[in-house]
Amino acid sequence: MEINELKQNVAQNIYFLRTANNMTQSELGAKINYSDKAISKWERAEGLPDVFVLTKLGELFGVSVDYFLCEHNEQDRRVVDTRPIKNTKKLINQTVLLGIVAVAVLLVVTLYLTRGVVYWQLFIYSLPVLFTVQIVLSAVWWKGRGAFVCTSLLCWSVLLIIYVAMYSGNMWQLFFIGVPVQLIVFLCYKMRNAIHIAKKTSLFFKRKGEKDGIKGASEAQAQEKQEK
Repeated sequence: MEINELKQNVAQNIYFLRTANNMTQSELGAKINYSDKAISKWERAEGLPDVFVLTKLGELFGVSVDYFLCEHNEQDRRVVDTRPIKNTKKLINQTVLLGIVAVAVLLVVTLYLTRGVVYWQLFIYSLPVLFTVQIVLSAVWWKGRGAFVCTSLLCWSVLLIIYVAMYSGNMWQLFFIGVPVQLIVFLCYKMRNAIHIAKKTSLFFKRKGEKDGIKGASEAQAQEKQEK
């Protein structure tokens, strides 16, 4: 019964967000690399999407994973339906990233005009700064969504900087270090999301149990009054 109610919540929330954004099942499936049959199955409460799918859906619709697990009243749905798509935050994010690139370009041009040297390595040296800023903004504004990709790119960019700074024909083996690092990042991200979903699911069932307990107590009191 509890699992069925969780499926119903997820189904209703996916259906609401999809229709509120004027998307067909095929269009939604294409955005998250799933078929329209999978979307239909979830909306009919015949299955549950995994944590990564819920994360993708949350990023797409601008809601947290928690939103899909809980039941919402009409007021909650109006809030989600009328909430802006964070255009201002996206604009600020893009401006900051473009600013970092602009600074790198300015430094390269300045060095070329003053010393006559094209120091293209500055573009590579700016990559860790760019990805670090993106990770921070992701944590502040989007609750860490996209942090996995940015963290991975940050690790690989650091290796690239070391390779460029210590360039040698035999230094390409340095990138082998990135394989276990990437695996560690992936496992940490997966574990983090699994723990988060487990906590929220446990909280949902706990609240559901409390709600059912209160409802059962009320029904018992009402029955006692009727018997009297």
